[in-house]
Amino acid sequence: MSIDVLVLNTAVIDLRHEDFSFVDSLVGEGGLVKGETAEMPEYSQEQFKGWLDEGRGAAGGPGNTAPLLAKAGLKTAVGVNLGQGQYDGFDACGRAFYDAIVSAGVDMSATFTHGSFPTGITFIHDKPGKDRGGLAYFPNCNNDFSFSHFKGEVERLQPRVVHYMYAGLSRSGDANGGRDLAEFIKWCRSKGIVTIVDCATMAGDPASLIASGKAVEDYRLLEPVLPEVDVFFTSGDECKMIENTLAGARQWDAYDENENCTHFLEFLAERFWDGVDGTRMFGVTVGNGAYQTHRSPDGVIGKPVKTTSRFMAGGAVDLVGAGDSFRAGMLTYLANNLDGFRAGTMDFERMVQSGNLMASLYVKAPLNNRCVNITSYEKLQQVVGKGKNYDDFAELLADLA
Repeated sequence: MSIDVLVLNTAVIDLRHEDFSFVDSLVGEGGLVKGETAEMPEYSQEQFKGWLDEGRGAAGGPGNTAPLLAKAGLKTAVGVNLGQGQYDGFDACGRAFYDAIVSAGVDMSATFTHGSFPTGITFIHDKPGKDRGGLAYFPNCNNDFSFSHFKGEVERLQPRVVHYMYAGLSRSGDANGGRDLAEFIKWCRSKGIVTIVDCATMAGDPASLIASGKAVEDYRLLEPVLPEVDVFFTSGDECKMIENTLAGARQWDAYDENENCTHFLEFLAERFWDGVDGTRMFGVTVGNGAYQTHRSPDGVIGKPVKTTSRFMAGGAVDLVGAGDSFRAGMLTYLANNLDGFRAGTMDFERMVQSGNLMASLYVKAPLNNRCVNITSYEKLQQVVGKGKNYDDFAELLADLA
């Protein structure tokens, strides 16, 4: 058996409700928090099932990425922990996650049913007119992710790309200061697999943390991981907190976006690419595109460059999952051009523009059907290849038809 992409970890149901005001009391408006299972509100499985039946829940984590890959034509599998329960073997959220992913044509045979903890849940305070409400994430059985178990699934499925989501959100996945994840990534690469890792630390209020210059300890997990991974992209806010943690505080507001993103990528390349082999790629996503730098197999490191999105037309319905869908677009291009990536000859700008396109199509889709605008890799690339700046979202959709 051989597949294109295996997406691992952080199975989560994103539950939205206007009554989840407790989220804002925990994190502030638009903030993020990671909680313990014992701290989770005591809603019943029947309540969860009711909300899910009302369409208030969606599969997050790999659910923001794997269905997009499958709809673009990639053979895709997901390896996650789901909680055991009364709904054909899973709890209510686990059943909803499994069914949503399978209905998208994704292989869920690597699912591990966990008998002690429920499926991961993110409670989102749904506030009309806001881009993003507060988020309270409870890892639950994601905290018990087992690299030894999923190594067996890697050997069985033989993926060409492994995408780990996310460093910072699993107690066992983050164990040993990130060295367990780094060893797993190194093991995958030894088998010829191209690897990508995301990070998400639920670091509270990013603006205050960035301004303070304080370290966010969870980002130290990246220290052993970044020398091993092939592809790593982070957000414009996270890059500042990462560097504040790994290199000390920087006065970010004294510089513009271009200077900050370029500085960060040069810092990463200098810090983590000394003595590594093969092609590597680091990047930063921003509101209207992304910056990237890459290392070729001959050791030449490209200057960081920005690829501005040509697909900004149309208003976003919701920005949750924007980064995940961006990575899905990049992965779609990457998986179709692996030989070029390994040789360092791939069109890296086109890879980023493919991510820009997928993210645009995702965040402008209705919440109950976020894949509706995604089409085949060939059609997506025809649009990317036009080189057109789209001022009208309807025109973009017409060109994809």
